[in-house]
Amino acid sequence: MHNGADQFAKNILRDALSRASSPETEVEVLAATQKIDVYSVPDPAREAERAGMGLLGELSAEPSLFEPFHRTPGLRQVRSCLRKQLTWYHELERRARASASPAGASSNDADPDASTQPAVAFPALVVISSGRPESVLAGYNCHKVKPGVHHAAPALALRIVVLSELPRTQETLLLRLLGSGRVLREALADLAEMPEDAWERSVATPLLVHFQLGLGEPATSEEDDVSAEIRAWFEDYQQKLRNEGLKEGGRSLLLRQLRARFGELPAAVVARIDAADLAELERWGERLLGARTLDEVLGAPS
Repeated sequence: MHNGADQFAKNILRDALSRASSPETEVEVLAATQKIDVYSVPDPAREAERAGMGLLGELSAEPSLFEPFHRTPGLRQVRSCLRKQLTWYHELERRARASASPAGASSNDADPDASTQPAVAFPALVVISSGRPESVLAGYNCHKVKPGVHHAAPALALRIVVLSELPRTQETLLLRLLGSGRVLREALADLAEMPEDAWERSVATPLLVHFQLGLGEPATSEEDDVSAEIRAWFEDYQQKLRNEGLKEGGRSLLLRQLRARFGELPAAVVARIDAADLAELERWGERLLGARTLDEVLGAPS
């Protein structure tokens, strides 16, 4: 994963999974010149956090390799991911044997089929695809377990997540941010509507800001749609921050002016001013210039 869109996807997964797991990015597969994009091991002490993470929490309930694709992968790309999965499992078994071996003994002497072989969980492989990978779904005889999520035969521990098929819900939001085109536009709009303290915003907003800045460089053809969507979101985000700053400044100024003119203000008046938008604050500020009473400034509550 080298381009900005892929780096964005990897960082989103890493930061989101860190709520309830111990994720690593670009984990080296020692037996081959390959790297796992994100490897996540669930933390049993953080089950409650994972339960609130929607679909991503479900997918990370077991040790898992996450491999996001900006474009729809074919059989060749998924076979490469399966090779990582098997090689990584071999490495996990080697590490387990080494930990269980007596001091000074070589882990290479251990019989991998012996009854004393330490139990190692076979890691799942989660392939995240923008579009529907027909050749992969057919080739591995995958079946749909829920909208946008397909499983292969149990022994493969292969899950295919099709971003374009995910329902537009809060439970899928973090994953839909890895999409492009309509999927990404809708996800960005949904993110903007979430409360300021939502965990999805705390994960995604810093990365969206960061990667918008990083996407100032000329984008490759496959990145154009993602960089354009993130740049548009960033411009809206900047405007919102400017409006919030203007609103806070206008609110503070109006309260000072009203108190100077009319004395201490009733709690209901302060609450109206706190809830007002920028246009209302500006309108009340203009009325204040010629008003003789508080009612002439604010008018009757609607």
